[in-house]
Amino acid sequence: MSRRLAANKVLNSDLKRLESRAYGMAEWAGDVLRRYHELRPHFTKQDCAVLTPLYAWVFVPLTLWPFSMTDLLTACLSVLEGGGQLTPELHLIIDLLPPVPNEEICEAVAAHELKVQRGNYEDVVNTQAKFAQVELALKADPSFQKDWLRLKDAFEVERYKDYKGVIRRTLGAERNMRPEFSVNLNKPHETFRLAFDAFCLRWNLYGMQHDEPLLLKLAVNATPHGTMILIPAFWSFDPSRDLRWDAINKLHRLRVRSRQGTALAEGLAERMAQAKRLHVLDAEAKERKLKGEAKHRFLCQGLGLVEDTSAKRLQRLRKEFAKE
Repeated sequence: MSRRLAANKVLNSDLKRLESRAYGMAEWAGDVLRRYHELRPHFTKQDCAVLTPLYAWVFVPLTLWPFSMTDLLTACLSVLEGGGQLTPELHLIIDLLPPVPNEEICEAVAAHELKVQRGNYEDVVNTQAKFAQVELALKADPSFQKDWLRLKDAFEVERYKDYKGVIRRTLGAERNMRPEFSVNLNKPHETFRLAFDAFCLRWNLYGMQHDEPLLLKLAVNATPHGTMILIPAFWSFDPSRDLRWDAINKLHRLRVRSRQGTALAEGLAERMAQAKRLHVLDAEAKERKLKGEAKHRFLCQGLGLVEDTSAKRLQRLRKEFAKE
């Protein structure tokens, strides 16, 4: 089989993996994946070692990306295609990325993404009746309709719609850190953004689709850094009834590596202290040329442990904090 045929076979397999993903991943990741497979036979071993993890990140659900992995991979491929070498900065960026999430995490978050894309949070919230009540009242409110007509009279709103006819307000962010917080009235699109953001704030919207309001929902979203719950400002919140905590916990705990709590934290601190003491005792035993049972008794006495403590326990302690 020729290299080109082999590359096409792998590419088709890659695109098939992405077909069911939200946000049309297969379509807009296709070009960079095609370039990757075409160029891969020409990579050096070092290039392969650097780019293979980045390539793997393309198949992680978009929700978990801290930035556009396809853009970064495209930039790296452009450098190599032009005969250059990846810069130390690019090496560092890729090396600093955490390990690719496992298949269980990717499958669960991919399923969550599809629901979020459709605005469907019913698996994690119990709020359809509340939402329907507020939405019905909003659509019937003549003041809302009047404000929307005022916006349409003042601006060519069609210019700001996406392919689905949606205009979205400026997004909020975690800890209320907002990159687009400043005001610049010298730019026409900025003037519209300010007016539309004010309109959405007044009517509790995240946007408009044609002439229909997109009312804020009680929402649960996975993000690259955690799980975010948005309770709209107008919402009469009942934590015991409005949220399905078992489903939220299941989604969140996928990425939790270990159990946590006061007792566990205290146990960890105690083991860390023991490990440091053991390191000192190991060095002292070496100086005294202690071996076998004599060394083991010395270590146990120094740690305040009974002498029949298993040697494996001490070895686990060394291994757990080997980098400390």
